[in-house]
Amino acid sequence: MSLLTIILSILLPPLAVFLKHGLGTTFLISVILTLIGWIPGVIHAFVVNS
Repeated sequence: MSLLTIILSILLPPLAVFLKHGLGTTFLISVILTLIGWIPGVIHAFVVNS
């Protein structure tokens, strides 16, 4: 995992997932989790991108 991916996973989780996996179900899940709460979005971004 690069430094840029780590920073984006913390600040903008859906963007980090999008850059790694593109548009798809993983991105949609990341957006929904981030809208529910920032922490679940960050956790999901780290799990998906690691």
